[in-house]
Amino acid sequence: MIAKRKPLLPTVLLVVLFAVLAALALFPFYCLALASLKPSKELLRYGLNVKLQPELLSFRNYAFLFSASAKKYLDWYQNSLLISAVYTVCCLLLSSMVGYGLAMYRFFGRNVIFVLVLLVMMVPVEIIILPLYKQMIAFRLIDTFSGVILPFVVSPLPIFFFRQYAAGLPKDFLDAGRIDGCSEYGIFFRIMVPLMAPAFGAMAILQALASWNSFVWPLIVIKTGSKMTLPIGLASLVTPYGNNYDILIAGSVLAILPILLVFVFFQRYFVSGLTVGGVKG
Repeated sequence: MIAKRKPLLPTVLLVVLFAVLAALALFPFYCLALASLKPSKELLRYGLNVKLQPELLSFRNYAFLFSASAKKYLDWYQNSLLISAVYTVCCLLLSSMVGYGLAMYRFFGRNVIFVLVLLVMMVPVEIIILPLYKQMIAFRLIDTFSGVILPFVVSPLPIFFFRQYAAGLPKDFLDAGRIDGCSEYGIFFRIMVPLMAPAFGAMAILQALASWNSFVWPLIVIKTGSKMTLPIGLASLVTPYGNNYDILIAGSVLAILPILLVFVFFQRYFVSGLTVGGVKG
């Protein structure tokens, strides 16, 4: 039996359409990268544009970021890396355990807890900032990294996502693990965590991105300049007394790299994790 060949024209049109959409999506990054190589005077005169002007391009802005006079940039970068890494690991660990427990175990109040998780998802973060700030004062966590990380280390969205994903896994694995003598924690870490790898990959990207770009809460909690995160530090470069747009744009380009690496590392899990986690339940 000869297989039917798909029409070539729709495939070509689809490829062209995706290429155009990709070019439109990447165009702002091209302008940003080009502007990061130009001096401040050109940016103030013409703003972001697509003119190449090779005679004006140089890596002077990037060199300034790593010079001794701008050593704060490295501190901001290091702070954001530390906070994002600790937050992402703790959030994935704790939220996956809560979601797994809600999906796999039957206990009194389980549905009530799940409904509460859904309700918390609907509450905007801005509403709870004031009570959270008072709690941080009471716990003496103002101007500390712990004060930035702890309030959001267990989030409703990852709990919901892991619960949905775990609900689609066969419960026979739990019985098999118990017959083999595994403890409940052993079943989770040795059997369930590998099975939930796509969910971990998808949530790792989303939570790392949320933490890396977080602005309002770190701005409220952090008071010392050397403890600022990268978004706050870059925003502080624009002041009423002088605008360092050239340094700001170069720093913003470098700020993309960690999230890009996280996405490249977990991309094979991203689509499958979101698809399965969103369908099963």
